[in-house]
Amino acid sequence: MADSSKLIGTIERSEKERVQIAVNEYKGRSYLDLRIFYTTDGGDTWRPTQKGITVAPEHLDTLIDAVEESKKEFME
Repeated sequence: MADSSKLIGTIERSEKERVQIAVNEYKGRSYLDLRIFYTTDGGDTWRPTQKGITVAPEHLDTLIDAVEESKKEFME
């Protein structure tokens, strides 16, 4: 469980699911967390699932490069 969290962005997947992008701190270390959240009450409460990834700061450049390369592929 995260010690603290800062929501950076949200990607809507459906009315009942979304991906939340957050910077979380756990045991004194910060991580980027991309996690699927779900709702059962029309969006009043969002709960995390186990589906997601956590990226350590030292791997952010690799993630950014991969996303930028993917974007180029889609633009062709």
